[in-house]
Amino acid sequence: MIKYADLHIHTNYSDSTLTPKEVVEQAYKNNISCISITDHDTFEGIPIAIEESKKYDIEVISGIELSSVMNGRDVHILGYLFDHANEEFVNRLICMQDTRIGRMQKMINKLKELGIDNIELEDVCELAESKSVGRPHLALLLKQKGWVSETREAFDKYIAEGAPAYFPKYKQTPSEAIKLINEMGGVSVLAHPMITRIDELIPGLVKDGLNGIEVYYPNVSNTIIEFYEGMAKKHGLVATGGSDSHGNAKKDIFIGKIKVLYSQVEQLKDKMATKI
Repeated sequence: MIKYADLHIHTNYSDSTLTPKEVVEQAYKNNISCISITDHDTFEGIPIAIEESKKYDIEVISGIELSSVMNGRDVHILGYLFDHANEEFVNRLICMQDTRIGRMQKMINKLKELGIDNIELEDVCELAESKSVGRPHLALLLKQKGWVSETREAFDKYIAEGAPAYFPKYKQTPSEAIKLINEMGGVSVLAHPMITRIDELIPGLVKDGLNGIEVYYPNVSNTIIEFYEGMAKKHGLVATGGSDSHGNAKKDIFIGKIKVLYSQVEQLKDKMATKI
């Protein structure tokens, strides 16, 4: 039987509407044999998914998505196969989450200056199961409170870059994110390069220790896929892929919409083995 993996999935521990249990259930229904939960700056949902996966014989590999910025552009780095109970890694992530909380409070303060006075930090935090809060949570709350009709409007009107309530995120560099993942024994993968459009940075990221690149992604043409397959081959990177599912936050993207052969997981494991 051919085994498939979805290596880019979010839960309600960051900015998805799905619980870790629901993620595993959907993976099972969609014939996915291996998943990775890649929440933003947290891996609190992983142990729950692992426990639930025992019912379905689904493999759950550790994952995370770290935000970084280079030359004014967002660069997301996925990490896989690290020890999610590593105390040092946990403490580093707590610092990142505290930064997220501080950023959120600053955006709420700006909203208050605009007359939006019925949103508090506690309200935003209730929408996430962890301290890994972000603008999607704030956008949803603005919709729930009746300030906008759609979450997209919340971004456009208030919290997109350049909008009146925007506050910049913590500016970790891609090199720092890659180094952190590699130091924790994991493998690092550049997330959705076709979205962030930072192709010219890839050779430098490879020199910094990048191990893979996300080639297979929803709603991407075969031409683009072939381009990044070539990029992966050129630089000796593992070509990974996943749905980037966020539950109802991205209603047209479901777990398994994009999947890769399990051999891609084995290639990631081989990369990790060479570091040991």
